[in-house]
Amino acid sequence: MTSPAPTSSTGLRWGILGPGGIARAFASDLRTAGLDLAAVGSRRLESAADFAGQFDIARAHGSYEDLVADPDVDIVYIATPHPMHAANALLALEAGKHVLVEKPFTINAAEAAQVRDAAAARGLLAMEAMWTRYLPHMMRIREIVASGMLGEVRALMADHTQRITSEPLHRINALELGGGALLDLGIYPVSFAWDILGAPLSVAASARLGETGADTEVATIMAHESGALSTTLSASRAAGPNTAAIVGTDARLEIARVWYTPTSFRVVSHDGTILEDYVSEVEGRGMQYQALAAEGYVADGSNDSDILPIDETVEIMSTMDEVRELVGVRYPGEE
Repeated sequence: MTSPAPTSSTGLRWGILGPGGIARAFASDLRTAGLDLAAVGSRRLESAADFAGQFDIARAHGSYEDLVADPDVDIVYIATPHPMHAANALLALEAGKHVLVEKPFTINAAEAAQVRDAAAARGLLAMEAMWTRYLPHMMRIREIVASGMLGEVRALMADHTQRITSEPLHRINALELGGGALLDLGIYPVSFAWDILGAPLSVAASARLGETGADTEVATIMAHESGALSTTLSASRAAGPNTAAIVGTDARLEIARVWYTPTSFRVVSHDGTILEDYVSEVEGRGMQYQALAAEGYVADGSNDSDILPIDETVEIMSTMDEVRELVGVRYPGEE
């Protein structure tokens, strides 16, 4: 199934704070969608200028303070490492800018609530950049679940497993940088379970910790209000299938790899009949859909996402906090 190319007419002007790898993917998709990418800011002017040259951005700033002070920026995409998200988002909000903050939204729920409250006090949008939720195949999956096609949903399974590196100084293994498979990778399947099944009533978890104390593999089992169970696996040192499934009494929905990116899925009845076969055709990586959604929320004055409300982002961070407590991972500076 082909997804139409999204377009924008809100006129919001984007600034990017932190020109790293994820910011490059985002900038590319903004250009694909024809959005207004006005400025980029880095702690080093050379980095900002190089990024600006790659994506034809008019202004490059050598500090985050200069970026958020730019009068030609309306909304800031925060793409720095996890521990900097809260401070960077607050900096932009205090300057009167809306923010789209990379996942995980912050290090913990306390920081997430601080950002949420600052945005609410100023009447600004603070939104988690959980881009998967805004992809066309995920929109269709929610429709299918709501329609009852699957019957009573009894279980959900999802993994996000990659072989990244065991290098201790790499951010995935560095506690001071919010390292660990859970926050970097596990946020996807945990958020997916929340999306489909709602808040968990109970959480169980087990993990393997690496040499630095960061989690390298984490598994969760969550029980939800309906009685359904979800299981998730995240790993940073071994690549798994990266698939997901929703299992109901009448049918199951199988999402192909890589399930959290534009991909295919099929709905299979209990007797093996294929009820729906969906194939995504999305231009670029697909990060433009979250940006377009953010622009829409600002344009209609709601300043909150109906797909991932800011209160839910805070609650999901509480679940992540609970998992870390269960497996014994604590970040520097946390009480």
